Amino acid sequence: MIEVGAIRIPESELVERFVRSAGPGGQNVNKVATAVELRFDIASSPSLPEPVRERLLARRDRRVTGDGVLVLAAQRFRTQDRNRQDARERLAHFIEAGLHAPKKRVATKPTRGSRERRLAGKRERSTIKQGRAGRDWD
Repeated sequence: MIEVGAIRIPESELVERFVRSAGPGGQNVNKVATAVELRFDIASSPSLPEPVRERLLARRDRRVTGDGVLVLAAQRFRTQDRNRQDARERLAHFIEAGLHAPKKRVATKPTRGSRERRLAGKRERSTIKQGRAGRDWD
């Protein structure tokens, strides 16, 4: 069971696959499947409230497939158990990011001072560039 705030995700909704890990580890890396590929179906999970599901699916994240399945690959550690823990922690952080609704941006007008500073900077760049052009130095 993974708990994130008030959300509880049962083990039955997680699909784990163990594969061989890349990287250091000597002969052990070729024999033991220590890397973990964790899959969690965001789109059809009954554990997620609808607003959280929408926020998670709206994120532009390459780990979320077109079908709404989150795929996390964990292979940082040399043991399968530690990689499983790592994948579950990363899943919890991902879901936690969807718990909080972003604040609405309040549209404001630029201040008079900021407009003047911007235009002054543009005038300075213009004079610098005008000084470079058209001169015959011979």
